[in-house]
Amino acid sequence: MRRQSLTRQIERLERRLAKMQTLERRFSWYRLAAFLVGLGAVWFAAANLSAATARMVFLVAGLVFAGIVFLHRRLDGWIARFQIASEIRRTQLARLELDWERIPLPQTTPTRSPLDIDLDLSGPRSLHHLLDLAVSLEGSERLCRWLTQPEPNADQTAARQQVVAELAGLPRFRDRLLLNLRLVSKDLLQGQRLLAWLDVPYPVRRLGWLLLIGSLFAAANLALFWMNIAGLIPAYWPLTLLLYFIFYNYYAPFLRAFLEAVVDLDNELAKFRLLLDQLETYPVGARPGLLRLLAPFRDPRELPSRLVRRIKWVTTGVGLRSNLIIGLLVNMIMPWDYLFALLAGGLRREAGGLLMRWLDAWCDLEALSSLANLAYLNPAYTFPQIDPAARPVFEAHGLGHPLIPVGQRVGNDFSIPEVGAVFIITGSNMAGKSTFLKAVGINLCLAWAGGPVCAEGLRIVPFRLASCIQITDSLADGLSYFYAEVKCLKSLLDALQAEDAAPLLYLIDELFRGTNNRERLIGSRAFTRALIGAHGAGLIATHDLELASLADGNPEVSNFHFRDRVEDQRLIFDYRLHPGPCPSTNALRIMEMEGLPVEKIEPQRR
Repeated sequence: MRRQSLTRQIERLERRLAKMQTLERRFSWYRLAAFLVGLGAVWFAAANLSAATARMVFLVAGLVFAGIVFLHRRLDGWIARFQIASEIRRTQLARLELDWERIPLPQTTPTRSPLDIDLDLSGPRSLHHLLDLAVSLEGSERLCRWLTQPEPNADQTAARQQVVAELAGLPRFRDRLLLNLRLVSKDLLQGQRLLAWLDVPYPVRRLGWLLLIGSLFAAANLALFWMNIAGLIPAYWPLTLLLYFIFYNYYAPFLRAFLEAVVDLDNELAKFRLLLDQLETYPVGARPGLLRLLAPFRDPRELPSRLVRRIKWVTTGVGLRSNLIIGLLVNMIMPWDYLFALLAGGLRREAGGLLMRWLDAWCDLEALSSLANLAYLNPAYTFPQIDPAARPVFEAHGLGHPLIPVGQRVGNDFSIPEVGAVFIITGSNMAGKSTFLKAVGINLCLAWAGGPVCAEGLRIVPFRLASCIQITDSLADGLSYFYAEVKCLKSLLDALQAEDAAPLLYLIDELFRGTNNRERLIGSRAFTRALIGAHGAGLIATHDLELASLADGNPEVSNFHFRDRVEDQRLIFDYRLHPGPCPSTNALRIMEMEGLPVEKIEPQRR
């Protein structure tokens, strides 16, 4: 349904865009024709009619040409808007179809944690890559931080869920935010530039007194100048003017950086002006969560439009100094730079807290809009129920992996009855064990971030999350693969023993892969026994069918498996989770099918 709707919107936008582009080409000819006709009319009037008539013709021709230029520029603006709107919807379609080449990469480069790497939470072709709509660097980083947090916060999650659900029902509001951002900035916005003004040191102390002294100097200069012109006194004014300029230039270098920072602030606010106007005035209806989020932009006493106008007025005054002649004249009449530095200082005291609140709310809005967009594009997704008293402690229906295309994704039902339970997942190569572990983990990360999950339903207690899936050796740290795995598993055991913490949900793929079969089995058994009954629950995917025997006599240990079958020399997987240990493996079959030499294993005689 969403795919069809987006396709229709793209087609409609492209048709209108084609018409406007055709009209735009005509306007180029209209401008040329207006110029030539106007030039001819003025020449004819000047040659054959009166000078007054020629001036009138010139005025009319100029107005006609200016009107055509104005309409042409308006048309160019609308073309730009429609092009961006079409691009936004094409990107939406790419997100829906997981067309990674057409989904813009986030410009954040976070330090990736083991959990982040295991579950593909950030980086290329990751959950963050799929979701991120943020144009500001800070908004993108905030979304990434939410997605990669292993610790749950039920109150924050509930508040985010409310806003995400409300934003999901406002696609026009979100599209307009993106459109306004793309119109004013081709590069990633950095909101910290707005706060850079606050870090520029105030130029001088007691600027008010210096302004008063400078004003007295300027007034004395003007009075002595006019009295000299009137012939009342000799020319004393050059002396006082020299003293004034010595006084003025002594402090001018201290003022320059501060005043330039005011201009930079105005330039940065210009990028956000359309956004601030939307956040201040857009009718969002009775949506309490969104209204709370937008409250910093809608306080009648501190409206963004008022602050922007005041900053623009100050920067206009500061801008006069950039012209050498005008700057010299206005500073001769009065200490202009001192005056506007004082005004800017007062404005900074007022605006500092506002800018920080706006930036914080804006970053939240970008991150929440990204999560809301996921809910909008995938109406089959659901918001999880997070309940500390939930029993089972984890219950999922139709749980799937959001980074697998819809046509290939298989959902599974799965539940964990109590804390302390251990689930051993066996199965053949490529049957889906690792993907299932990642599906459990990535959906928990979506849940803690406040977004919808790829499931028909999910009810959970607040779990901490840990994983040991994609272990790599580290030449820089001098760690072998096996030692890196041991350190990862030790940190997992330590997390299980944390006092006064939420229970831990752990995901482990293949215990002790870095050692021989005998030691791996011994170590795996001992480690799994340490997990049974601990302050957590988890899943262990393994090829060691012997590990499944731990369920014998241990009611807290359960076996599940994924199956495969061979049809026409092809392996077929159903990616369905089945109870019990796996009845067979396929490693030798895969080797044989790919042409590798395989020894036939004779059945054991009884």
